[in-house]
Amino acid sequence: MQRRLLIGAIAGAAAFAGAGWAWWRERAEDSADVAHLWSLSFETPGGGELAMESLRGRPLIVNFWATWCAPCVRELPALDRFHSDFMASGWQVLGLAVDRLQPVERFLAKTPVAFPIAIAGLEGTELALRLGNLKGALPYSIVLDAKGRIRHRKLGEIDFEELRGWALSI
Repeated sequence: MQRRLLIGAIAGAAAFAGAGWAWWRERAEDSADVAHLWSLSFETPGGGELAMESLRGRPLIVNFWATWCAPCVRELPALDRFHSDFMASGWQVLGLAVDRLQPVERFLAKTPVAFPIAIAGLEGTELALRLGNLKGALPYSIVLDAKGRIRHRKLGEIDFEELRGWALSI
């Protein structure tokens, strides 16, 4: 009986250590990938450039989207509403278009949003992958807290209540 308890305790400790190692490794990878994110700059529709560093220090939702992606287009009003409702609380929203400049400019002329949009182009797919989008699909969103740590990831369409829940959990 004592031998079984000892074996169970060892197995439990090994599982706990393995889970701790996996958690630590994921956090270390996240830190490197987020550091890379802050070093980037993106072209913006209408001209200009957005330096990611300028968004540092406040909570941020980064949404990878494209004009040709139906779920991406459907979720834009929720992101826009979140931006309007939570901007006073310090929240920021950034739409990174995995698209070309001209289609994004045409799209925004018909369907404007109040939050910043930047052009990530096809390289946005690689960036999203580095930030945890293992399937490479759109839409994909990450939530960064004020310290720049990834707190939430979501592959697929989001709605306002989910965004609101994320904001209230941080």
